[in-house]
Amino acid sequence: MGIKLGDLVEKKDVKWDSLQGKTLAIDASNVLYQFASSIRQQDGTPLMNKEGKVTSHLVGLFSRVPNMVQKGIKPVFVFDGEPPQLKALTQQKRRENKDKAKEKYMEAAAKEDENLMEFYSKQFTGMNQEMFDEAKELLEAMGLPTVQAPSEAEAQCAYMCKKKKVYAVGSQDYDTLLFGGPKLIQNLTLSQKRKVSGGRYVLIAPYLIELKQVLDSLELNQEELILWAILVGTDYNPGGVKGIGPKKALKLIQSGKKPELIFDELECNFDWKVIFDTFKHIPVSDVNLKFGELDVDRIKEILIERHDFTETRVDNVLEKLQKKEKESLKKWF
Repeated sequence: MGIKLGDLVEKKDVKWDSLQGKTLAIDASNVLYQFASSIRQQDGTPLMNKEGKVTSHLVGLFSRVPNMVQKGIKPVFVFDGEPPQLKALTQQKRRENKDKAKEKYMEAAAKEDENLMEFYSKQFTGMNQEMFDEAKELLEAMGLPTVQAPSEAEAQCAYMCKKKKVYAVGSQDYDTLLFGGPKLIQNLTLSQKRKVSGGRYVLIAPYLIELKQVLDSLELNQEELILWAILVGTDYNPGGVKGIGPKKALKLIQSGKKPELIFDELECNFDWKVIFDTFKHIPVSDVNLKFGELDVDRIKEILIERHDFTETRVDNVLEKLQKKEKESLKKWF
């Protein structure tokens, strides 16, 4: 879900060349759900193997991630751990929305309306633990380190960035900033072309968002940014305070009033202090990142033998990765 910060922050275009040699922490769930939602057949059906198991997430990983590696980027994928108890309401609402979307999809399917089928299918995309495990296995076979976060992946990514283990965090959400991540890069794993009205295609460039610049432009400190987000709504209090949008919330926080007074004067159905403490004290762990070598046999076993990828397609990608590996003295990095 993420916070609604997009209209209030400055985004800088990033040239791919400037990211060469940089290690980036990627929120794995964010990326995998993105692939599972967008990589589909025309009627909205996800890509599947002969056994009916979804492969959209693996297709995305094996196309977009090697593309990043060829550009000299060193991605580290971070997987979610145990979510905070506060997130239960958000998860319940997501399940309800998915159920509604699935009903709409079935209605569209009965009418053979492929446009609506595609539209609604993206709204009930799901990932199970087996899919996450295989994604992790494929990444490790590509020589990329994976990190298991004790709780929220974005909090772990932000911590790694603060500790300078990575240059920046790659995610489409802004939550990394609430957890204190100094640098956020968006659009890293999106398709580099997007179709717009009129059948035209536009190029999608990565954006860099820096926490210090966000705080300076909004005239807030880190704690006040969290308070602003709580007013607008976070994954721990979906919807925030009724009637409070991003700009109004900003004025309230900039007013200089103590947060106790601000929240006491508003009709809140949540305990803001518990949410604030969750952002400030969410569990994270220290990690040592180690990049490995390309394991061709393992990649082929995962993709060709288990999931019916064509050997030619896999070989084409592997050839490019092996060339990159040779250029780096038998190491990618």
